[in-house]
Amino acid sequence: MSQRKAPADAGRATIRDVAERAGVSVASVSRVLSGNYPVSEDLRRRVMKVVRDLDYVTNAHARSLAGGGTPTVAILINNITGAAFAHVAKGVEGAATLRGWLSLVGTTGDDPERELALVNMMRQQGVAAVVLLGGAYDYEEYQLRMARFARSLDAAGSHLVLVGRPPLEGDVPATTVDYDNESGAYAMASHLLSAGHREVLVLPGPAGLSTAQARLRGAQRAFETYGVPFEPEAVRHGPYDDEHGYRAVEGALRDGLRFTAVLAGTDVVAAGALQALRAAGLRVPEDVSITGYDDIPLASQLTPQLTTVHVPYEEMGRVALRAVADRREAGAGRRKGGDGEHLVLGTHVVVRNSVRPPARRD
Repeated sequence: MSQRKAPADAGRATIRDVAERAGVSVASVSRVLSGNYPVSEDLRRRVMKVVRDLDYVTNAHARSLAGGGTPTVAILINNITGAAFAHVAKGVEGAATLRGWLSLVGTTGDDPERELALVNMMRQQGVAAVVLLGGAYDYEEYQLRMARFARSLDAAGSHLVLVGRPPLEGDVPATTVDYDNESGAYAMASHLLSAGHREVLVLPGPAGLSTAQARLRGAQRAFETYGVPFEPEAVRHGPYDDEHGYRAVEGALRDGLRFTAVLAGTDVVAAGALQALRAAGLRVPEDVSITGYDDIPLASQLTPQLTTVHVPYEEMGRVALRAVADRREAGAGRRKGGDGEHLVLGTHVVVRNSVRPPARRD
């Protein structure tokens, strides 16, 4: 069996070792690793193969945290165990790996102050991009500070990418990769209304989060379209977790609220609502229909399988990373000012087994 030749110094590989093995100049290797210059795909593949063969990635990672070497993308996510945006992170990381980039993941814990602090920390580390996943917080000071960080990142040759949230207002250099959130909720509420439901328990999510606000607007618009009164007391706000789904349904039943369907803000919330309905002796969908939002794997694993809104989360992650890479390769990261891009992906209803027309009441 042939043996792989060790680097010239028989120790830690250097950039000269990579250049020699790849048959290119040191400058070419530097261009590939920095990501600041356009290079051919053939050169990129050849150099990155040698980088892996010589285990040069470890050294590149150390330099990337100091602002040079292999580009690093920071992925900031509310909760790393959350299935929906874990798929976005997977898309970002996969697209980054194809380009030889490194990925860091940080969690914000649904705390806007921590989120702002992490964005600032990543700016100081000199990352190529900061990708923020999930809904934004609807208060002025947060929006103003995030806009300042976006401009600061831009001035440092980095870039802010917002995924699954509205763009920042004004002339802000940030890319937004969003999905048609409100229309997805409109389509799902319309699906329930067209099935004959008129009394619907709505669980849109946290009251101050842009994601929940859009889903509530979509549901309200559907009720208006169908000429059905929308009852504010049928709306129960809360976190995107199964406990909220359970408690919201439990509380609605205890309060004597009449409903024949539950419009849940996420599949996870729907799972909790399903448990509460069963604990109360109600059958789904025979007694109460239920819908979700996201179309994570859980939706098809529940019994009955959940009718939900499909969101292309993984594709959103890939699009986000491509947007950053394209800017860097075109030298757009050097441009200063509000040249933000807003990309919107579509959603659609996935019909399964959790909805049927409401049972007749005597």
